[in-house]
Amino acid sequence: MSMRPHERIGREILEAADIEVNGDRPWDLQIHHQGFYRRALQQGTLGLGESYMDQWWDARAVDQFVERLVRSGVEQRVSHWRHQLQYVVGNTLQNLQNPRRARRAVAAHYDLGNDLFMAMLDPELNYSCGYWYRADNLADAQRDKLELICRKLALQPGQLLLDIGCGWGSLLRHAAEHHGVRAIGVTLSEEQARYAQAACRGLDVEIRLQDYRELEVVADCIVSVGMFEHVGHRNYRQFMEIASACLAEDGLFLLHTIGNHRHTLDNDPWINKYIFPDGELPSPIHLTEAIQDLFDIEDWHSFGPDYDRTLMAWLDNFDRAWPQLEGHYDQRFCRMWRYYLQFCAGLFRARRLQLWQLVLSRGRPGAYRAPR
Repeated sequence: MSMRPHERIGREILEAADIEVNGDRPWDLQIHHQGFYRRALQQGTLGLGESYMDQWWDARAVDQFVERLVRSGVEQRVSHWRHQLQYVVGNTLQNLQNPRRARRAVAAHYDLGNDLFMAMLDPELNYSCGYWYRADNLADAQRDKLELICRKLALQPGQLLLDIGCGWGSLLRHAAEHHGVRAIGVTLSEEQARYAQAACRGLDVEIRLQDYRELEVVADCIVSVGMFEHVGHRNYRQFMEIASACLAEDGLFLLHTIGNHRHTLDNDPWINKYIFPDGELPSPIHLTEAIQDLFDIEDWHSFGPDYDRTLMAWLDNFDRAWPQLEGHYDQRFCRMWRYYLQFCAGLFRARRLQLWQLVLSRGRPGAYRAPR
């Protein structure tokens, strides 16, 4: 019996990526539903992710499967322009990251439940890329990342540090305990704010449930880790203007963000629907245009491969904790979350995604030497 057109095309794409159907290698695909080919070809990454959630296919190592697909140039061979076009048009005609939508988008992900993140992350609850230069475990990689940031900012006792998008407060605690700073952290997540306030009790740290657009403070140093991905291109310039207004004349601003090597306004349709609504990754052009005449770039540090390792460590933690979590989350959520972590790991491994730390200043005198 001859193959149907969607299956024939799908198998050709998989073969080009050295992926076998019902093969025995970690990245090979096990097909459980013949509708998979049509769904993936017609809906692109949205159909690929949703069909995985619906148990239409499996792979022992989804991260390796994704890496091979991306490296094979599958994006040029599979058209999912309708879903991308829908996002790009909407993102062009309206501000998808306005204050009302921003609060809703943050709640959809970061308020899922602290039990989930406490089980998956390191003990200090860092939900961003670790720094694996010397570390051989997640906890050390995250502590090294926090210390690297503090050293890049050259923090001094008594200085005021502003953390835009402070998460569960790990950087604020580290900076206050080990570098003697005062600190203000802002977040839109009620769960994060509640946890951070308790975790920072006894330190000179203030946690605010506040949009960055409402900031009126002048700080010696500013940091923003893993938050810029939610700002959106329509707001990049405003974000930088606010950061400039909040930074002391001789201060330093460290921006830690996932980046896109392509200059585009689209968001992956599956990620946008299930993980990070209204998320948008900046390109180098986006960043340089946003900071023009506001900041000097003192340092631009790229270590995207470290995010691959971080995501796989989170996956290991999640898998170990699932027996305790499944009373609160169903099996479809489990598959969704495992797919999310492995999908992103594969994208970083294929260098489709980047991780950048920029150190910016308002033109302070003297040379800047970035620690590594």
